[in-house]
Amino acid sequence: MLLSKAEITKMLRKAAQVWNENKDYLSEIDSRFGDGDHGVAIGKIAGLIEKSLDGWDDDDVETFLEDLGDNTMEIGGGSAGPLYGTMIGGLSGPLEGNKPIDAGTLKEMFTECLSAMEDITNAGVGDKTMMDALIPAVEAAQSAEDDVMAVLEAAKEAAAKGAKESEQYVSKYGRARSYKEKTIGTPDAGAVSTSLFFAGLCDGLK
Repeated sequence: MLLSKAEITKMLRKAAQVWNENKDYLSEIDSRFGDGDHGVAIGKIAGLIEKSLDGWDDDDVETFLEDLGDNTMEIGGGSAGPLYGTMIGGLSGPLEGNKPIDAGTLKEMFTECLSAMEDITNAGVGDKTMMDALIPAVEAAQSAEDDVMAVLEAAKEAAAKGAKESEQYVSKYGRARSYKEKTIGTPDAGAVSTSLFFAGLCDGLK
């Protein structure tokens, strides 16, 4: 199975929809130990994705994802714009020359988006950040069989599990770190929004 422009569109549109449906929940989580605006920023990014998809004309997937990443970085409201801009832009990494997107290429796209994130943050699993969902998602995708849906399902499940497990960690980054052990029991908003992104990419093809 090769992912066409139409299928990439469905995947990203579903991710934006899932983000919009959960933006109030994301802000509620974030309000416990953060600024409470994560859902607002995620809603802005979702709107940008939808607007960009509506205007997607002749650009190939690589150029579209690069531009979408750059534009996402410009969204204000905390760190979400730069972080998700880096992640989304990173997906374009292996697509030079209009490379067909099969399961192997999809795995490379996820690897590149993690690599791009690791260039800007030292956070790892257990630090209560979006990396708690992203790292397991990418690792699971690499281990999945070479089938597009298998890769997407593996990433979705691992991201959700990682976001859930972030509840048991102590925050080490951002404003929440000052609350220390009090943050145990609440999932990281970034980990949850990352897991929702992977869920949207997967469910968009169903």
